Amino acid sequence: MVVPPSAPVLLTRNLLYTGITRAKKLLIIIGSDKVIKFMIQNVDSKKRNTGLEYKMGQV
Repeated sequence: MVVPPSAPVLLTRNLLYTGITRAKKLLIIIGSDKVIKFMIQNVDSKKRNTGLEYKMGQV
């Protein structure tokens, strides 16, 4: 899993957790300690407006 420095809104604990839990046999995280520690501490979760519900006809 590559974790480049980017906007804090993208560096969330949820994203890191998803990457870790989807690994089947091996996980190698490539990124700086600073960025990974930030992700672990960043519990902010924004509502995602994907339009998925509309696209699925559930409106």
